[in-house]
Amino acid sequence: MTRFVLAGVVVLSIGILTMAGDAMSVEKLAYRTIEQEGRFELRMIEPHVVAETFVEGDFEDVGSEGFRRLVDYIGGANRTQARISMTAPVVQEPASEEIAMTAPVAQEKVGDRYRITFVMPSEYTLESLPQPTDPRIRLRAEPERRVAAIRYSGLWSRARYEDHERSLYEWIQQRGLEPIGEPVWARYDPPFMPWFLRRNEILIEVREPITTTPGASAGAST
Repeated sequence: MTRFVLAGVVVLSIGILTMAGDAMSVEKLAYRTIEQEGRFELRMIEPHVVAETFVEGDFEDVGSEGFRRLVDYIGGANRTQARISMTAPVVQEPASEEIAMTAPVAQEKVGDRYRITFVMPSEYTLESLPQPTDPRIRLRAEPERRVAAIRYSGLWSRARYEDHERSLYEWIQQRGLEPIGEPVWARYDPPFMPWFLRRNEILIEVREPITTTPGASAGAST
């Protein structure tokens, strides 16, 4: 199973482009760099919250459907959870709230479906986010994790992705790290960004390999 991160997999309407604003000013997923070697990095990604939806279909098609659902959510298809003081009469109506666009957006294969996620702005917590009105969308907290990353520009072709994925796995092996998660394809730019200016990344969660003391045996007694 492979995760794919998409930050703009569909041609957006003028209204969505206005909402998203300048692609370069979009809030990015927070992380700190532990080590860097050319185009490779070892990072610690900070805890964050995502909105997720599951889509059935082909890998190259599901991103558009999931992206549309999540864009609707951050654009106002949500219910702001606010306490209302008791009055007479009691009247309560759902209120919409726009949520700023962030990058990247993730796609992960789960069985026959794909999990598409938007990273939520850092100003929100899981409790403070407005609940989606679309039952196909859920909110989830993601923990801190260490990842190996490779960054590249260019077209969004599967061939280019697979070429850079192989390079990243080779670097992970050279560093003596153990991959423990599925690859993530990170795209930080919308479709209208020129291909030579796009920021593309592949991320793989890693950990130090578990080693044992030579000669030691489990359950040994003295």
